[in-house]
Amino acid sequence: MTKTDITISPPQIIETKARHTAVIHLTIPRSEMMHVFGPATQELVAELTAQGMPPAGSAFAHHLQMSPGTFDFELGFITASPVAVSGRVKPGHWPKQKAAHTVYAGSYEGLPAAWEAFVTWMKANDVVQAQDLWEHYVVGPHSSPNPADWRTELYRPLMA
Repeated sequence: MTKTDITISPPQIIETKARHTAVIHLTIPRSEMMHVFGPATQELVAELTAQGMPPAGSAFAHHLQMSPGTFDFELGFITASPVAVSGRVKPGHWPKQKAAHTVYAGSYEGLPAAWEAFVTWMKANDVVQAQDLWEHYVVGPHSSPNPADWRTELYRPLMA
């Protein structure tokens, strides 16, 4: 896949809504993402179901820090109210904040190039980014077997 194959929607500056979430905090080698993500997602769904609080939509990842070899992030779902702590599942929140936002269309293998295109836009538009970032997997393998249908919302909080 080349950079020219990457499709992102026109980026915008938006304000996100404050939302309750249920999360599992993970710090893993980047190479383990594909092995850890699915089981942790299943663990979250099982716990939310046990608490009578089905997820409100699809999974997200809130990357707290980015480094070349490690992902330090919270994997989560938006919830209607705070969840009870149970094992690795903890209550969290998606804050109300100003953020740069775009939507990437395509398979997860294209996410690094999508982020590169998004960051290029932010730099060209003098958008000052915070350290963290959010990926919301709105349409993915959970809802379509065709990667061409997949949509990932990319959020980059802005410095105040």
